[in-house]
Amino acid sequence: MSKILVIDDDRDICSLLNRFLTRKGYQVHEIYKGKNAIDYLQENTPDLILSDFRLEDMDGSVLLAKIKAIHPEVPVIIITGYSDIKTAVEIMKAGAFDYVVKPLLPDEILITIQKGLASVGNSSARVTESNPQPAAASSTTNVKKWVDTNGYVFGDTPVFKKLAQQIKLVGPTNYSVIIYGESGSGKEAIASEIHKQSKRSSKPFVAIDCGALSKELAGSELFGHEKGSFTGAVVQKTGSFEIANGGTIFLDEISNLSYDIQVSLLRVVQERKIRRVGSTKDIDLDVRILIASNEKLWDKARTGKFREDLYHRFNEFSIEVPPLRERKEDIMLFANHFLQQTNEELGKNVKSFTKEVEDIFLGYIWYGNLRELKNVIKRATLLSEGAMIEARYLPFEISNFNKLQFETSFSEPAVDTAPEPPEILQARKPVSFPDANLKAASIDVEYEMIIEVLKKCNFNKTKAAKLLNIDRKTLYNKMRQYQELSHSQNP
Repeated sequence: MSKILVIDDDRDICSLLNRFLTRKGYQVHEIYKGKNAIDYLQENTPDLILSDFRLEDMDGSVLLAKIKAIHPEVPVIIITGYSDIKTAVEIMKAGAFDYVVKPLLPDEILITIQKGLASVGNSSARVTESNPQPAAASSTTNVKKWVDTNGYVFGDTPVFKKLAQQIKLVGPTNYSVIIYGESGSGKEAIASEIHKQSKRSSKPFVAIDCGALSKELAGSELFGHEKGSFTGAVVQKTGSFEIANGGTIFLDEISNLSYDIQVSLLRVVQERKIRRVGSTKDIDLDVRILIASNEKLWDKARTGKFREDLYHRFNEFSIEVPPLRERKEDIMLFANHFLQQTNEELGKNVKSFTKEVEDIFLGYIWYGNLRELKNVIKRATLLSEGAMIEARYLPFEISNFNKLQFETSFSEPAVDTAPEPPEILQARKPVSFPDANLKAASIDVEYEMIIEVLKKCNFNKTKAAKLLNIDRKTLYNKMRQYQELSHSQNP
């Protein structure tokens, strides 16, 4: 009989859990204070600990650290409220096995406890409740990956764990979710997984790219139209919202919708009804709305480019998907997954990547994120003539990325030291133009601005280019141009 220690200063919750778990065949011991729990653990070793995150006498992170110092092998499940989710995710990184959210659901508690007990003696990471199966890892990294029954890829890196926990948390609810991330970073895949972990998973999932909708036809595409409602409407059309009824609709790059459509969308969110273009009849709607944007919607709302009331309607939960360049440990995980997919599509058997290719992948910026990586691997797999993908099969701008950077003469300094490169200091000497004019003066002012922004960014040129609203290549070209002018005028 497994022994479970329940720690909670709410005696009613302790009593409820005790009765429920005892009926399920567990031996339960209740403790109401963190200090008493630590004293108990000095003399006793439970098989699993179920602890509230908020205790009167001890913070959850402190309690977890003390538990792990005494019994590092005992799985700890944290009980938390919704407002503490971000902190709970951080605590999991510190060693908690999992967490459950109030109000407590008996089936969820039982399943999580069973998983915790089964994990003892097994250090494999847990990602979702969909029983993911381990797949091949990169040949040169220790990153593991899982592909669940729905085909979604998970990893055991911190970024993946956080995303998986957020999906697990919000999936079963009916909350609207804003997914933030750059183009190609996997926002639709995140939305699809949220749908698959919801109670609507057997119903339709409809994804719409709002950036591809014309202003004139957006209303028809989203809400449908009646025959004859406008020129070209020769038949009745069912809109995307009606198709998704009962399920989930995903609106990607929602900020591209016109103001008129945003007004119509607000009515849909508030009243849960739609009306086809040209119709006078309302259609009842039961649909969950997930949206995505590569820009912060609150910033767009403040500048009047997105309706603030619509933003607040959608902002029940948000998920940040970091760009691939900020999650280097995930690059080869995705690369191997895309290689496996492409092998199946092409009927090939390319097994892995050379060490040179892996180094190139890890050193590249991946401006197009996962979409760019996938396309590069599809191309390289098609061209590959052997069992390994070699550097010669990669696009020139990727295989020669480091070389092209070096040729700019402005190599990236370490962020922690951030010294001013000597060439920049030299280039900052005032340039004397014989025929000084407005254009010449503007070049000088422009360069001074570049230097100031670079200093603020610790000479990180990627960040500086973003702040200056130009791409990295343009930044390098401007710096090189000014340096050449400086050298010609100040030899």
